[in-house]
Amino acid sequence: MAEIHYPENSDLCQLLRFRSNDGLIYLGEHRMLLLHTAAFSALRKELFGSVGALQARRILTRMGFASGLRDAELARKIRGAGELLDAFVVGPQLHMLEGYVRVAPVRLDIDVDKGKFYGEFIWEDSWEAEIHEQEFGESDSPVCWMQIGYASGYTSAFMGRLILFRETECAATGAPHCRIVGKPVEEWPDADELRPYFEADSILARMLELRAQVEALRQSLTAPCTIPNLIGSSTGFRQAYDLVVKAAGTNVAVLLLGETGVGKERFARALHELSPRRGAPFVAVNCAALPLELVESELFGVERGAYTGAHAARPGKFERADGGTLFLDEIGDLPLSAQAKLLRVLQEGEIERLGDDQVRKINVRIVAATNVDLLGAVNTGTFRRDLFYRLNVYPITIPPLRERVADIQPLVEAMIARFSSLHDKRVLGMTDKALRALKRHSWPGNIRELENAIERGVILAAQNAWIETEHLFAGPVPPDYASSIDHTGELRPSESNLDNAHQLTQTVLDAGISLDAFEQELLRGAVRRANGNLAAAARLLGMTRPQLNYRLKKCAQPSAEESAEQ
Repeated sequence: MAEIHYPENSDLCQLLRFRSNDGLIYLGEHRMLLLHTAAFSALRKELFGSVGALQARRILTRMGFASGLRDAELARKIRGAGELLDAFVVGPQLHMLEGYVRVAPVRLDIDVDKGKFYGEFIWEDSWEAEIHEQEFGESDSPVCWMQIGYASGYTSAFMGRLILFRETECAATGAPHCRIVGKPVEEWPDADELRPYFEADSILARMLELRAQVEALRQSLTAPCTIPNLIGSSTGFRQAYDLVVKAAGTNVAVLLLGETGVGKERFARALHELSPRRGAPFVAVNCAALPLELVESELFGVERGAYTGAHAARPGKFERADGGTLFLDEIGDLPLSAQAKLLRVLQEGEIERLGDDQVRKINVRIVAATNVDLLGAVNTGTFRRDLFYRLNVYPITIPPLRERVADIQPLVEAMIARFSSLHDKRVLGMTDKALRALKRHSWPGNIRELENAIERGVILAAQNAWIETEHLFAGPVPPDYASSIDHTGELRPSESNLDNAHQLTQTVLDAGISLDAFEQELLRGAVRRANGNLAAAARLLGMTRPQLNYRLKKCAQPSAEESAEQ
């Protein structure tokens, strides 16, 4: 038996950070909430009335179990390299820091290598016992279910095997305090009675599964099917996808517009898969990657002897895509001679190989894509006007990722699954703080840049651990303008943030810049960095879009002195 002394908890206190301007609280990388115990009391009472005491106990126990699993990950990260007992008592210390209960250790025998565990603790001022007694009066049996779930989840994750705690005394039953005992599940004689509270209820799970199936069926009757490679539910994404669906059943040439990396080829493949041509080839060509002297031969084919090195006749991309879809990416880089032949294909449905006078009929659906201003290219003479109007019959603009913030989380989840399989790596997911950092990023590289960040995160994260903010970005992680608490529980600003703010203040004062001028440049700089997207600029500045609009309009108005001079 080991004598337990809690180490100084300043390392844990510094993990609790308050971002009052953003309305966020973090414990490490995970988002937390401050809720009134009265709200939990109301929830507990509602659960009792709606699903009964048995199901309420199971739900609350599993809720605490999930919380304990998260804190165990935090314990390994903070004190994993130190003494075993110091690492384990992170759980009780966090339990106190989070406001659940005051934990006094009685006995702790722990041997992770041999899988042996026995723990006994006294709980003082349990919030669960308090609110249960207020709502229902004195109980005949222990009621600190959520806290028992926490202790069990934390210890199970720490030990790598199922450890169950139970209350041997509870303040809600009239005892002076609560007492808990934990040991491996097989050492409890009534383990079969305890297990169900830590496992999903089969009846409830079947009911929820059935409801989910009914809801999925209802949605399938009212919503069009989606392509697995296309993920999104934001307004801009849905608008683009709906245009793809409407064009799929026709033979109209489609022009996909959007920034680099937004996924134009994936939309083109979705158009092909949704069309009657899905059984025929889909051929993708990057026009910008074709050497100028080989553009026509690659697209339209070549006959033997057409030029030096043409030793055999060869079909081009159009013939290979016959009956299917040809995707011409970066079409703005096609030379004018190839543009003329492409226009003939669109008008007549026929091609001629280079060095041949035989006309070949083809049946190809053209999907073109570009990230440049084709109309501007028309005006400068680098793109044919007649071809532009032929392609621009059915344009589809794919929104950039910064305008699809609601799609980032499902995209991240799909990418984590894909890269975990690719690199044979298991990660637990993305921390709340890391996900928020992704949502606040401007993403100039769009989906492609997000894929790179997630792949980097999967590689850098530890096995069976969380992807954190520091794993995602190749450069320095943006500073966290938050407050932490010291060992007395008092709020204090981050020292690094104070240093940064002090340096910035001195620079502005030394430069002789007025407050109004500095504010104007700061606002405009944020708008420039966000490429004109006001919502993204507001997120960079830690304010709402209406607040940013108000300040921009205020900056645009002349001052009283300027008005007097005018």
